[in-house]
Amino acid sequence: MSRIGKKPVAIPSGVKVEKSGRKVKVTGPKGTLEMQHHPWIEVKVEGDAVQIINPKPDMRTYKAMHGTMRSLIHNMVLGVSKGYERTMQIFGTGYNVKEQSGKLVLNVGYCHPVEVPIPKSVKVEIKTPATRGNDVPAVFICSGPNKQELGQFLAVVRKVRPPEPYKGKGIRYADEVVRRKVGKAFASGG
Repeated sequence: MSRIGKKPVAIPSGVKVEKSGRKVKVTGPKGTLEMQHHPWIEVKVEGDAVQIINPKPDMRTYKAMHGTMRSLIHNMVLGVSKGYERTMQIFGTGYNVKEQSGKLVLNVGYCHPVEVPIPKSVKVEIKTPATRGNDVPAVFICSGPNKQELGQFLAVVRKVRPPEPYKGKGIRYADEVVRRKVGKAFASGG
């Protein structure tokens, strides 16, 4: 049996979980999320907890789905109660970021600005719009209740200009560590 799947998902105050058929709907102060749970797994809402039940605990694929469904429902409950937030940094001289008519506009060293559409559930707050040299990065914070949608949006943004290993220029997560390489060594003498 899945160790993660066995744990019930606690429902905090202010959050409401409803189940009808295979649809699980979670409502809270940050919004509403819903999903279809896997047909192999049973979901029961009991008081202030959600119990995920695996009908065939000896089968490996059922065990995997058991833990996955529990994590997805837990993420939904956390998302509508607290929300998710991620900070991004842009390093590189002359790079900048701005929000314009529902799109994130990135100037990151290409001959044209790159526009990335912002999903409806994601909110973008720009702390520092432009970089100052290679030391002070442009910073923006993205937040939203849906962990998967937020993560997908940030992955698309990071892919526009991933950090390069020599000077560290590019778009990265604030807690990301970029492994640096040593540049070309010049031989002396001759």
